[in-house]
Amino acid sequence: MTGWLGPEEWQAVALSLKVSFWATLLSLPFGLLCALALARGRFIGRDVLNWLVHLPLVLPPVVTGYLLLLGFGRQGPIGSVLDSVFGITLAFQWTGAALAASIMAFPLMVRAMRLAIEAVDPKLEEAAATLGASRLKVFSTVTLPLILPGIIAGAVLAFAKAMGEFGATITFVSNIPSETRTVPSAIYAFLQVPGGETSAIRLVVVAVAIAIGALILSEWLSRRVAKRISGS
Repeated sequence: MTGWLGPEEWQAVALSLKVSFWATLLSLPFGLLCALALARGRFIGRDVLNWLVHLPLVLPPVVTGYLLLLGFGRQGPIGSVLDSVFGITLAFQWTGAALAASIMAFPLMVRAMRLAIEAVDPKLEEAAATLGASRLKVFSTVTLPLILPGIIAGAVLAFAKAMGEFGATITFVSNIPSETRTVPSAIYAFLQVPGGETSAIRLVVVAVAIAIGALILSEWLSRRVAKRISGS
C-alpha cells in the first residue's frame, strides 16, 4: 500500500486507522454501560439518557464539532481544566479527532449492543441466579457471552463510522496534514486543488476496502462466537 499511495495519502490512512481504533476502544465500556442502562434500567432520566446518546445522529456534524470546540477547546470549561491540570490538549490534535469520532459513532455502537441485550431471554439469567450466582457472575457467564456478537457488531459499526467521520472532526480539530488530516479530510483537501482527483480516488478505494473488510471481519467473528455459544 505504501508503494501505491503517496506519503501524504499514507499518513491520512494511518492516522484514520489510529483515530478509529482509539475512538472504538475508548467508547466500548461506556457504550456497554449505556446499552445496559437503556435496555434494563428503570430510573428517572432514562429518556434523557436515550436522547443524549442518540443526539449526534440528528444534529448536524458541524454543530457537534462546534459544541466540542466550545467545551473541550483550550478556553472551554472542560478543555481549560484538562490543559492546566493534566497538560492535555484535544482541540487541533489527533486525540481530539478520536474524541469527535467516538461521539459520532457512539449511537451506532449503543444501538447494536442494546438490541443484543434486549434479545437475551431473562429466564436464562434467572436460572443462573437461582443456583446462587451473583449478579456479576450471571453477567460474566451468561449475559456477556450471549451479547458478544452484538458487542462485536457495535464495535465494527463504530470503527467504520469513525473512519468516515468528517464534519465534527474538521470543525473541532481542523485539517492539519500529518496531525489531524484523516482520510475524509484528505479527500476533501485533494478535491480542492487542481490535479488532486487521482489522490482522492486512491483514498476512496482504500476507504471502501477498509469498510468492506471491517464488515466481513465482523460477520466472521459474530458467526464464530455464535457457533461457539450454540456448541457449548
